[in-house]
Amino acid sequence: MKLKFFFKNFDLKSKSKEKKKLLNILKNIKETNKPSFLESFNHLYKYSFDKNLLKKYRKFQNINIFGMGGSSLGSKAIYNFLEAKIKKKVRFYENLNLKKEVNKKSLNIIISKSGNTLETVVNFNNKFNKNNKNIFISENKNNYLRKLADKLKSDVVDHKNFIGGRFSVMSEVGMLPAKLFGLNEKKFKKYNKLIINNNFISRLIENVSGVYQNLKNKKCNSVILNYDTNSEDLFKWYQQLVSESLGKNSKGIMPIISSMPKDNHSLLQLYLSGFNSNFYTFFITKEKKDKKLKSDLLFDNFSILKKKTTFDILNSQRKATENIFKKKKIPFRSFYIQNRDEETLGELFCFFTLEVILLSHLLKVNPLDQPEVELIKQETFKILND
Repeated sequence: MKLKFFFKNFDLKSKSKEKKKLLNILKNIKETNKPSFLESFNHLYKYSFDKNLLKKYRKFQNINIFGMGGSSLGSKAIYNFLEAKIKKKVRFYENLNLKKEVNKKSLNIIISKSGNTLETVVNFNNKFNKNNKNIFISENKNNYLRKLADKLKSDVVDHKNFIGGRFSVMSEVGMLPAKLFGLNEKKFKKYNKLIINNNFISRLIENVSGVYQNLKNKKCNSVILNYDTNSEDLFKWYQQLVSESLGKNSKGIMPIISSMPKDNHSLLQLYLSGFNSNFYTFFITKEKKDKKLKSDLLFDNFSILKKKTTFDILNSQRKATENIFKKKKIPFRSFYIQNRDEETLGELFCFFTLEVILLSHLLKVNPLDQPEVELIKQETFKILND
């Protein structure tokens, strides 16, 4: 199977012992100790909703998604990356924002695994419109959202209790919205083919080994140099995945999203000559339907831009920055995306998820919990009760 993205790894010498260890970990994950959430990455995964629910709500052209963290970041990444293919208008309510109005005559999808997420409850309360339809996605427990769904006589979809929020993009949480966006859910499901693809496994192992070597070299800031505006939300999804999974026991990676080439004019000086604790990820997606610049407006030094597209210029800036990084021996990896489709995004979801799982084994942390986050929730309710 030919992969959908081109990957260039860090210019670091990988240790054979480390690669062998990673292959053994991956073999163990594949055969005997697979994290339960990976069931949802399987093309045979059975959802807790059926075709009748999809048929009932497929007509809605306006969709509002209420959720925090993993409850919304996956579907938002899908919408952002594939926006050109989606003919519906979708709004996300993922922070306490009183200004953004809901779409009228719309479908609300309200998502919280626990069913008790404070911000989600507040946002839905503020934006509630009795004329809109609602689907609630929550664990099958006696929680607030379940009670609210019953009160409103709304449909409820079970959030599987063995799937944590940041790992839920391939489950009901990400795929129900994707289907309602009009996308082909089956095309996202690449795990079963990828896990036996030697090319994919080789890239994955080389990548994890490179990231781990950077960590051992005291480089803990992962700066994503993103040249694709439609991938901003993909990296916000990645940011949560990395931070909550690995940030434990005084270990972890700080993922920082940098919008390029805009940040050439604000942060590049720091990247090239500042502190030495960063490693970088270049990311660009090829735009095939890109108009050429108007030649009659280009003269003097800018005549070189004639017959060039915006993507040509953007890609040249990416190559130039890579060249300078290489000369300065700044560690970086690169992802070059040829096609903007469900298959590509499915591969990226799988690659980054397995990256985090493998890194968690090397760092000896539990990627599935987030104990400290609960402290803020408890303290917030304590203050509200005063």
